[in-house]
Amino acid sequence: MSQKSGIKVFAPATVANVAVGFDILGFAIDKPGDEIVVRFADRKGLTITEITGAKGKLPYDVYKNTASFSAQKFLEHIGEGDRGIEMEVHKKMPFSSGLGSSAASAVAGVFAVNALLGSPYTKKELLHFAVLGEELADGAYHADNVAPSLFGGITFIRNNRDLDVHRIPVPNGLYATVLYPHVAIKTADARAVLSDTTSLKKHIEQNGNLGGLIIGLFNSDFELIKRSLSDVIVEPQRKQLIPGFDKVKTAALQAGVLGCSISGAGPSIFALSNNSLIAENAGEAMQKVFTDLKIESQLFVSPINKEGAIRY
Repeated sequence: MSQKSGIKVFAPATVANVAVGFDILGFAIDKPGDEIVVRFADRKGLTITEITGAKGKLPYDVYKNTASFSAQKFLEHIGEGDRGIEMEVHKKMPFSSGLGSSAASAVAGVFAVNALLGSPYTKKELLHFAVLGEELADGAYHADNVAPSLFGGITFIRNNRDLDVHRIPVPNGLYATVLYPHVAIKTADARAVLSDTTSLKKHIEQNGNLGGLIIGLFNSDFELIKRSLSDVIVEPQRKQLIPGFDKVKTAALQAGVLGCSISGAGPSIFALSNNSLIAENAGEAMQKVFTDLKIESQLFVSPINKEGAIRY
């Protein structure tokens, strides 16, 4: 890559579903995340010149890499499809972890190029292009990972088709504990175990928990949040894919967390707490379960990331 001045951006990992909001809730954490560096180039078109941290798993083809695809679609939309730009992709987070890896890349790519051009579009206006990048990776046009990675905080998607996205207030003191066990779960497999039907009783209970969680977040009512963080539909079907899940959840609850469930499609597991000490203690207890099972894991403890994608 040339030595011309450029910019570097970061987009954070995310927890989707948040137990009771399947495909419609998500929040961002401080780390891990992805970095993108972009610079203007003399040659025409967007090109990827370097990829690190991907262990050869990511393509250099602009139309096959989520980071460059979202950026390219944005450039084409604003009439700059041939603009000479070089991009570096630095993966700082694991693949297939349930932490929104492809979403972070898609967000970072379009956010970086927009910033390089002087930020003609707002984050809200960039959302569609970031979702296109995510769609390239998993075949679905949904924003439960992309929106919190871009905007930060906790986001609610009333409708994915229209990207009717809203930010939910984050209570002071709310902390996330996220544990990534090194076990492989394909998103397709995580989807395949889900039934297309559910009972009316469970539907009503889940809706009550979703509403309770949102009201609890708005009112900083930790007791209501605790009563509401219970997934009665998706978690019971998916937990079989994660070794030791029930023991991990029990360890987290005994440590005093507000709730614990599967992050995205898994295998990562998240817990929410009302202070950092509980979050840290829960993380140690959760990780010990996997250690006893001889499963390596990575632990991330942070407040809810309220900034989302940022320029360094």
